[in-house]
Amino acid sequence: MRSVRACAPMLALALAATACSTVGESSGSEEPGDGATPTEVVLVTHESFALPKKLVRQFEEQTGYDLVVRASGDAGVLTNKLVLTQDNPLGDVAFGVDNTFASRALDEGVFAPYDAPLPEGAEQYRLPGDEENALSPVDNASVCVNVDDTWFADQDLAVPTSLDDLVDPAYEDLFVTPGAATSSPGMAFLLATIGAYGEDGWQDYWASLMDNGTQLTDGWSDAYQVDFTQGGGKGDRPIVLSYDSSPAFTIAEDGTSTTSALLDTCFRQVEYAGVLAGAANPEGAEALVDFLLGPDVQAALPESMYVFPVDASVELPQEWAEFAEQPTEPLTVDPEAIAENRDEWLREWSDITSR
Repeated sequence: MRSVRACAPMLALALAATACSTVGESSGSEEPGDGATPTEVVLVTHESFALPKKLVRQFEEQTGYDLVVRASGDAGVLTNKLVLTQDNPLGDVAFGVDNTFASRALDEGVFAPYDAPLPEGAEQYRLPGDEENALSPVDNASVCVNVDDTWFADQDLAVPTSLDDLVDPAYEDLFVTPGAATSSPGMAFLLATIGAYGEDGWQDYWASLMDNGTQLTDGWSDAYQVDFTQGGGKGDRPIVLSYDSSPAFTIAEDGTSTTSALLDTCFRQVEYAGVLAGAANPEGAEALVDFLLGPDVQAALPESMYVFPVDASVELPQEWAEFAEQPTEPLTVDPEAIAENRDEWLREWSDITSR
C-alpha cells in the first residue's frame, strides 16, 4: 500500500503537502526498562500518510500520548528500513507495509504479535501466513488499468476491456504505466500480470506489451498527471495504470465520470499496521493500531488518503459510492511466492523492458 499505500490516486501534490504535515519531530520514546513512562507514540509510515488534524488531536486526548510521525519513503523503502533497523526500531508502530512486501517483514521478525479487534468485514483482508495476527489490515485499494472514455468516444475506437487488449495493435502507443522497479503501483501491475499469465507466461506478455509501444515512467504521478490524456498535463496516452478509485476524481460538469477502471485488470493492495518488536511504547502502539481501525479514522480514509476502509460499515463519499467500483475478483499472487521470487521477477522484468 498501502504499499500502498502503498500510494493513492489523484491529488498528488496535495498528498505531498499533507503527507509530512504530521505532529512534529520525536525526541525519542523512553527506552523499555528505564523507569520512565513513555509520553509519546512514534508511528513509522510512508510519505503518503495523512490524517485530519482533528483526528490526531482526538487520539492524543484519548490516550494521553503525543503522536509523532516519521515518514520513510514508499511501501518498499519503508519495509527495507524496518528490516534493517529491527534490532533498534525506528518507532513503536508501523503503518503502510502492504501485501506485496509484508511477508518479508514478518519473516524478518519486524512485528510483535498483537491480535487487534477488527471492524466489520476486515477479516477478509488478513495476510495469509500471519498466524500471530501481527499485522492488522487498515485500508485497501486496487491497482487497475484506467481508460479515458471521452478520448475513445472521440476517436470512435472501442474501449479496451482486458490485459489481452493492451497487446492488440489497435492500442499501440496508447498505454503508460509506472515501472515495477521504481513504483509500488508498478510492482502491483507486474504482479497482476503474473497472476493472470502465470510464473512462466508473464514474460512473453510483457515482451508483447513493450513491442506494442507501452511507455514506462518512474512513478504514478508522471504516468497519470503528465502522460495520461485526462491528467493535469493533458498527455497523449488514453490508457494508464492507476486505481479503482480514480474515476471518482474525474467528474465532468454533467456529473458523470470521464474515466473508468478495467476491473478485470486489478491487483488489490492492502495496507497494514503493526506493533514493532522492541517498541519503546508497546501499549501506545497497540492503542494507535486500535485507533486506525476505529470508525473515525476508517471514515476519513477515502478523503484523506484516497483508499478504501476495511470497515464494511463505513458510508463512502457520494462520488466514491457511484464511480469508485471495486473488483469482485482481483488478480492474486500468493504472498509467499512474492516474498520468494520478488527480486528474480524484478530482474527478469528489467531485462525485458530494457531491450
